[in-house]
Amino acid sequence: MSLYCHREGVGPPLVLVHGWGMNVAVWRPLMSDLTQHFRVTAIELPGHGASTVARAADLSEWAASCSAVAPARAHWVGWSLGGQVALRAALDTPTRVSGLSLVTTTPCFVQAPDWPCAMPVGIFQAFADALADDPEGTLRRFLGLQVQDTEQARDTLRRLTAELAERPLADRRGLTQGLELLLHTDLRLELVRLACPNHWLFGARDTLVPCAVREQVQALLPTADCTLLDGAGHAPFLSHRTASLEVLIRNAIDPVVP
Repeated sequence: MSLYCHREGVGPPLVLVHGWGMNVAVWRPLMSDLTQHFRVTAIELPGHGASTVARAADLSEWAASCSAVAPARAHWVGWSLGGQVALRAALDTPTRVSGLSLVTTTPCFVQAPDWPCAMPVGIFQAFADALADDPEGTLRRFLGLQVQDTEQARDTLRRLTAELAERPLADRRGLTQGLELLLHTDLRLELVRLACPNHWLFGARDTLVPCAVREQVQALLPTADCTLLDGAGHAPFLSHRTASLEVLIRNAIDPVVP
């Protein structure tokens, strides 16, 4: 497997991992600010952008492939599915991850009897069914969910759509594997093993990762440091760029130590 990376900037190492269906272009609005402080490595997930497809929907394999192209030790920023990949990397290889900034990430995306603050399993199954016939249309609908009922929804959707088009479209197998990971990953019981400083950034109007996840994460992991952005949805670094940058830079430079 070969993963595409974009490297830029000077300073402490910072790794960026995007979410399902997207690519490194999603970070472009932040790069000029981040590269003033960090040596940034933006990684495209397996089967996304110019990265080749993984052998299977295996979160540990995805995390290991990202670690293989990342600096020896770095602060990782993961968005959505990318946050779960970053979490897996921190749990599997703790010496490689000095800290985590998790943007609209959850340890479990799918509802369960003891986990109501998540998406119904039927939504993911519907996306999986639609993906086989219409990958581009499925991606567009997923982007629409990310901005639903949020401030600056139209502008944020326009940016996401434009960034998606800047790089090669994700491979259908990569998209299918990513949905399988979103459907089956549950890291709740493993959070207690997380040793590095970790910050979680949530959007108050996020329809994919409800803001109630914040309280659940803090109950599972008392050392978690959390921020909730009013009016933001699933992509707060685009809709609320200045506030998100402030949080990300602060926590990467001076993280709250557990």
